Amino acid sequence: MQVVQNLLEKYKLEDKVIAVGVSGGADSLALVLTAKEKLEPLGKKIVALTVDHGLRPHSAQEAQYVAQLMAKFGIEHHILKWNGAKPTTAIEETARKMRYKLISDWCLAHNISCVMMAHHLQDQAETFLMRLQRGSGLSGLCAIREFEILDNLIILRPLLSQKPEELKKMLRAKNLRWVEDESNADEQFLRNKIRKFLPILEQQTGISAENIYQTTKRLQSAEDYIRQNLLDLIEKEVVFEKNEICHFSYKMFKSLHSEMQFRLLAHLLKQTYIPRAESVLHLKEELLQPTFRGATLGAKEILLYGGQIWLVPEVPFKRKAYRQKWAEFILKFPQYAEKKIPPKAKAIMVKDEK
Repeated sequence: MQVVQNLLEKYKLEDKVIAVGVSGGADSLALVLTAKEKLEPLGKKIVALTVDHGLRPHSAQEAQYVAQLMAKFGIEHHILKWNGAKPTTAIEETARKMRYKLISDWCLAHNISCVMMAHHLQDQAETFLMRLQRGSGLSGLCAIREFEILDNLIILRPLLSQKPEELKKMLRAKNLRWVEDESNADEQFLRNKIRKFLPILEQQTGISAENIYQTTKRLQSAEDYIRQNLLDLIEKEVVFEKNEICHFSYKMFKSLHSEMQFRLLAHLLKQTYIPRAESVLHLKEELLQPTFRGATLGAKEILLYGGQIWLVPEVPFKRKAYRQKWAEFILKFPQYAEKKIPPKAKAIMVKDEK
């Protein structure tokens, strides 16, 4: 599969060591063996990482099987264990986040900046339909990206255009056995319901996984265009002050398209997560009302002051305590002396100033 090498060339990645997430399923085994075959002749080293999540009775046994198989093919392999309490709700989502965290932590600790994951064509179609069921917007319907950066780790997914049956065919040709996740048959999970439904959808409507994949590519292109315009807007119009404070013109905000208003707020309010879309939309509508003076969302206060919308961290505030410090602060930073700044922002700006 030339797609593995092509993806590295497309994004101009010259890393000498590439990690691969290997669960033991057909897709991840096909990926790691292809990576070894295609990339080692180019002077790259492949390291396989298996997460033992402990959620299923045979997870440790499956991880050991992967270890034996990697040893057979001369691939360095490490098992990353998920210790501690396990979730009883939102199991799939929590497990996915922990899997990425364990892999990310290990890679960054070992100076590896790129990891390949084995999501394939059917995974993409399932993810798209799951997001559609939830009523996701454009960003959500882009589904899985072939290139992504999470916590300073590059995630590559070379197999998004590949059919899972083709990956299994490759392993059969090598007489290799793969692990079947028994939870894939559990229809309490939406993904499994959609997986069973996909062949029926194609048979009765002609909507195939390939059709959905092509749609996600077009949506990703549109999303990338909007995002670049957003970043250009932020660079031009948003002023960032000390201690996570920022502000922008209220007049400018009102002149923006509704979608850009939403995206600007969502981007600036993002902490470890983006607030729920409904909450950001509600805030956007509040901001457009003539009576707006302030609101709170995403651990930030949103204030209208001096013709500017200010986003200020939500922390306890004593109005009198900051005044003497502010006088000292503007002696050190005179550029702030004539600027209209809300008292809450002043208090936070001087907080860590010695």
